[in-house]
Amino acid sequence: MVQQSSLIVNPVEPNEIDEKLRLIPQDDEDQGCWGTRHTLVLLGFLGFANVYAMRVNLSVTIVAMVNQTAIPHINQTAVDICPVTPGSDESGLVKDGEFAWDEYKQGIILGSFFWGYVLTQIPGGRLAELFGGRKLLGYGILSTSVFTLLTPFAARASDTLLIFCRVLMGLGEGVTFPAMYAMLAEWAPPWERSKMAAFVFTGAQFGTVITLPLSGILCEHGFDGGWPTVFYVFGTLGIVWFAVWMPLTADSPSRHKNISKEEKEYICSSLRDSIKRKSAPVPWRCMLRSKACWAVGAANVGHAWGFYTLLTELPSYMDNILHFNMKQNSFVSALPYLAMWLFSLLCSTIADLLISKQIFRVITVRKIFNSIGQYGPALALVGAGFIGCNTVAAVVLLTLAVGLSGASYSAFQVNFVEIAPPYAGTLFGVTNAVANLCGFMAPYAVGVLVKGNQTLGQWRLVFLIAAGVYCVSNTIFLIFGSSQVQPWAECEDLENNDFLSRPFPYIQPDTLF
Repeated sequence: MVQQSSLIVNPVEPNEIDEKLRLIPQDDEDQGCWGTRHTLVLLGFLGFANVYAMRVNLSVTIVAMVNQTAIPHINQTAVDICPVTPGSDESGLVKDGEFAWDEYKQGIILGSFFWGYVLTQIPGGRLAELFGGRKLLGYGILSTSVFTLLTPFAARASDTLLIFCRVLMGLGEGVTFPAMYAMLAEWAPPWERSKMAAFVFTGAQFGTVITLPLSGILCEHGFDGGWPTVFYVFGTLGIVWFAVWMPLTADSPSRHKNISKEEKEYICSSLRDSIKRKSAPVPWRCMLRSKACWAVGAANVGHAWGFYTLLTELPSYMDNILHFNMKQNSFVSALPYLAMWLFSLLCSTIADLLISKQIFRVITVRKIFNSIGQYGPALALVGAGFIGCNTVAAVVLLTLAVGLSGASYSAFQVNFVEIAPPYAGTLFGVTNAVANLCGFMAPYAVGVLVKGNQTLGQWRLVFLIAAGVYCVSNTIFLIFGSSQVQPWAECEDLENNDFLSRPFPYIQPDTLF
């Protein structure tokens, strides 16, 4: 029996007893060291690594693709720019690329991926709930891989065709995250939820860590001009992943042909109270009235703005402000995502331990880690904005800004499955569609702010805006976030429930801690 800890902040209320009981782990000694769910998680990890590799490779290659001398620049004062240090311009890569894209055009091209990405979030989530996420995830990554292979041809044909190709990539990739959330709702026992979700989705950071330095190397030593090799390599890897994913996975334990009877019972029994009829219509009005949904949506938007600002623009900042050459740029730009990946895994282990040992309530754990993942990066970005030309300090602060955001994978990223298990894919799709508007708004905003004016002052504005969005979004999550399954998500007869007629604030937010 677990002894009561003095660290428990709130007493257990009556309506939390069921939650506590559901979170007590079953004895899984008979499950072995490796189960079918672990294979799913590993392949999901590799899939999202490739998803992000195909998404972010343009952020590095665009530095090699652009003809910098052909772009007009506004005269800058020596006070507001960093001096070029000896050796920073030494690179085997020719600076002048094939395309005369200014910062505004680069922002449009980098953001065009998200024009398609947001369109398939909601339908992707619902289709995954109704028909399963395996094929949806697989074919989504396959289509993204095909258009990645076609990117060099599109870029050389016309700017418009390149933008169109990126939009189509986004359409295919937009279903991947909602599909995986729907699968985790079927495969992840509550006491393994943080670890499984964190491991799968931090594949994105692993992919970024591998992609950024490898892209720099391929840009210098690859064939067909260097930079096209990046797209050929990662597009091919996506096709290989698809060939492995399809035969080894299933939508749920009950549909998997090779899962052991013990593991199937272990998973299904732990989720028996949370998986409801997926064929029931989505209670849209209830979902839109739910404070818990708005809270997790706000957290998602804040995370997306800060994350995409750095993901798409960090290589440009390293190049134009800190004056790293191509090799340095690609390796240094990868450091923050290495920190994020490792920190995400650490946080997920601690979060599950705090929950399984009943040291804190579930919602308390989610809010603590979300605060680390959003207030922490906000402070680091403020520091980066005022640090000036201290290269080491700037790299440390930007690494902290991205690395600390990894705590979010044990916070709002898991919260979708907790508050609405039957509709986790749909709920994530709705909020992520809004959040990923930041995917093209953030680089567009950067392009407008720094167009032809690459100065410390302009980039300070970029960092301060991201810090402000982080703070506002996390504050909303702290006030209104919940870990309880919402009434409209646990009702058996959703068509006849009476929640539609209730006044707007019918769900009381959990206390802060």
